[in-house]
Amino acid sequence: LGPIRLWEGDAPGALGQRAQDIPTLTPYAADKAKDTGASILIFPGGGYGGLAEHEGTGYAEFFAARGITAYVLKYRLGSNGYRHPVMLNDAARALRLLRVFAKRDGRDPSRIGVIGSSAGGHLASTLVTHFDSGNPAATDPIDRESARPDFQALIYPGKSGLIIPEKGAPPVFLAAGYGDRVDISEGLAEVYLRFKRAGVPAELHIYAGAGHGFGLRESNKSPAGAWPTRLREWLVDRKFVPTK
Repeated sequence: LGPIRLWEGDAPGALGQRAQDIPTLTPYAADKAKDTGASILIFPGGGYGGLAEHEGTGYAEFFAARGITAYVLKYRLGSNGYRHPVMLNDAARALRLLRVFAKRDGRDPSRIGVIGSSAGGHLASTLVTHFDSGNPAATDPIDRESARPDFQALIYPGKSGLIIPEKGAPPVFLAAGYGDRVDISEGLAEVYLRFKRAGVPAELHIYAGAGHGFGLRESNKSPAGAWPTRLREWLVDRKFVPTK
């Protein structure tokens, strides 16, 4: 399946009609024999200057093979002249679309999560703290849907220290490397405590032998390379996906 435009016409705030001005979703259908009914929206990292392949496509293929329909978001970038909240608007629109797709395809619209790495993790956490529940009076039916994720996975998220969880936030899976920048490795540990204090179910993994950007690579046989399996176990434990 090819990329899906977030908006039929020009995206709000578009600076042109080039490829980099058109935010899209690339879907990866769940393995039919293992389909769990859950969906996940993926925000690759790249410092808002690019979109890292090893934090996007690889994640999607991992989830799809395990019965979770995945979508990789190509959001607009600072390197192309965009500034927040444009990226947040792209993320919110994408989450609303996943809810529309879930209802259309007989999937569960209450089991839709987000995962982001590095800058993508910052974007995911920004969506979680700035979502809205949709506008029931909107003429566009997509805008009537909620942009609140049902779960979140933040993998070495950028600007970790700025994440301030609120009571009632979606359950969260956190992972980073011990050798990452202090603001991420130590910051994420503090973020875990903030989630706990807010009463938000949270799980934290700090990998001793890892730094920043380990993502998902076949060549990474270290414990840090197994974090996607830990994430799937967490999704089972939190009952977002069945054990099959």
